[in-house]
Amino acid sequence: MQFRSINIGPGRQKPEAMVDDPTAWMVDGPLAGFLLMHTKEIKYMCMLGYTFMGGCKVFGAVSPDAAVSYKFVNMVLACTGGGIFVPVFLNLIPVPLATDAYIIAISCSFFLHYFFPVLRDVMKISPLFKICIVVMFETLRATVVCTFTKAAAANIPASQFSFPLFGPIICGSIAGCGAAFMPMNKGLEPMKNGLAPPMLTALLGAAGYHLYLSTSLSDGTIDAEKKAKVHVAAMFVSVGLAAAFNVAQPATVTAAKKNK
Repeated sequence: MQFRSINIGPGRQKPEAMVDDPTAWMVDGPLAGFLLMHTKEIKYMCMLGYTFMGGCKVFGAVSPDAAVSYKFVNMVLACTGGGIFVPVFLNLIPVPLATDAYIIAISCSFFLHYFFPVLRDVMKISPLFKICIVVMFETLRATVVCTFTKAAAANIPASQFSFPLFGPIICGSIAGCGAAFMPMNKGLEPMKNGLAPPMLTALLGAAGYHLYLSTSLSDGTIDAEKKAKVHVAAMFVSVGLAAAFNVAQPATVTAAKKNK
């Protein structure tokens, strides 16, 4: 007999025998399986896509004459920024030190960028390749946000409310966009002109995920955590693809032409 977990309150779940769940399709389909990274193969594939995207940003910003060590360290920080900040806040081990797979994925992506720079040009001109990388990048980023939001909710004690309210949301938000502030000599410059799409989605995703699972909104929901994570990942992927293909740009371009 198959079992599912039913949410019975903030942070509490109990196993129940298979029951009729009209929203089971949210977590049973192949798309949900990918967004939830049900297998190690999917996880490692998304990890490679995530670090490849980080490499595109690093190699596009760093001078070609910079030392190899400088580029590599920048790439480590760009790929694990939020995974460094948040564990420090929660007195946990930072991701680069705790998860060897990340360093392996970063190393593989670094070598691809270093020895085959043409791949960055392929990503610019190939919509299919860009979609694959963006989907893998945003899927893993959603997992990072949800994981650290949940970890913060478990580690931060409640104060004025029955559950910690702002702490987990802040931690989840930083986990999803902390890399933008790495290296730390950037300061707050990345958000000088407002929140970039990754920052906004990280904030909304962490807030929605935390509030849904920590309040009565999820009471009685079967596989509430998985369904919340699927929705966060779907939002990340949708916004990521829209940003990658400049879906919101035509209005700006039109306005610029009128000003001319």
